[in-house]
Amino acid sequence: MIIQTLHSSPTFHGFSSFHSHLSCSSSSSSPFLAKRFLSFVPFPSRNPLLKFNSTSNDSTPDQDYLLDAPESVGDGFSFSGGKYSDEPSPSDEWFKQGKMVKAYSSSGSGEKAKDPIFGLTMGAGSQASSDFFRWFCVEVGSADNPSVILIHGFPSQAYSYRKVLPVLSKDYHAIAFDWLGFGFSDKPQPRYGFDYTLDEYVSSLESLIDELAVTKVSLVVQGYFAPVVVKYANSNQEKIKNLILLNPPLTAQHAKLPPTLSIFSNFLLGEIFSQDPLRASDKALTSCGPYKMKEEDAMVYRRPYLTSGSSGFALNALSRTMKKDLKRYVEDMQRILKDQSWKVKTTICWGQRDRWFRYDGVENFCKDSNHTLIEVPKAGHHVQEDCGEELGQLIYKTIRRRDYI
Repeated sequence: MIIQTLHSSPTFHGFSSFHSHLSCSSSSSSPFLAKRFLSFVPFPSRNPLLKFNSTSNDSTPDQDYLLDAPESVGDGFSFSGGKYSDEPSPSDEWFKQGKMVKAYSSSGSGEKAKDPIFGLTMGAGSQASSDFFRWFCVEVGSADNPSVILIHGFPSQAYSYRKVLPVLSKDYHAIAFDWLGFGFSDKPQPRYGFDYTLDEYVSSLESLIDELAVTKVSLVVQGYFAPVVVKYANSNQEKIKNLILLNPPLTAQHAKLPPTLSIFSNFLLGEIFSQDPLRASDKALTSCGPYKMKEEDAMVYRRPYLTSGSSGFALNALSRTMKKDLKRYVEDMQRILKDQSWKVKTTICWGQRDRWFRYDGVENFCKDSNHTLIEVPKAGHHVQEDCGEELGQLIYKTIRRRDYI
């Protein structure tokens, strides 16, 4: 069954390309990599705007972990950037809406994480937790209502669902979280507790969902993380009420990273480009569809890359994993969704202005697997960014309808 939705064009204003970001950003916020990438700054002892006690294996365990920092502060390996100013920002406000949840035990040996190029000890933001990893989660609605977990794509953040959450809050317990390596969640240096493999993401997702929901849940996932979620759901079908996939990689053509993302998997060049928030954040979000990012939203997405080098190294590691294992995971997802043993009610929502994934083959896949296809003509790869409120209504109606079947 194919459903087509229509909505008005997004009302986002501002710049929509990498070059316009470069021209609009101030000199203090746009890192000039030749000067800043190799800047090593000692971890400061000052009061940040937002902080909590670090559980990393540091010589000073009570040292504050900087979630935010003034412009002159880095975490040990970064381009000496922190934020645009010491004034409160949209990122601060978003952080206040959430909480940290511990899930998935760290496999680190306790050895201090070092950068892969020079072997220098990394700052607190790159160190693995001593017990369980910390995930940033935003919850809305009563915990007594059915749970809907919103899962962002690669690369993105829970912030992408900021317009979806209020729509679901009335009748559902909606939760959006940052994957490990993204947003405000832990970002340990690869090989020091978390290696950013797809298998690890499957296992860690199971641990997090066990912490967040004790009853059946509905899952919504966007983009390249869809194969990870489908693999988790296949082993936990009894816990999943509904599955909604937003522009997932469904065909063989989708099982390859676009140049915008594959550049981060390159040796050395990937390390350099991943430390540039304009490439790692802005361009990745605006190059895959019609999304035009407001400056206030861009500040939230850039913040992890401005505060620490850890986000960039996590991006490197996951890009290399995707390049190596995505094809296998996509093939597994195709097999699972077509298998007769698959009992989870599944809907595929497709933004037809996706510049990364071609629509060819999507309709045939849904027909062959007997899954509902909802077409969203004006949305791109990040459906939740292009039409957040509309997507919220779509999710609400899809789940609500099935609650009465």
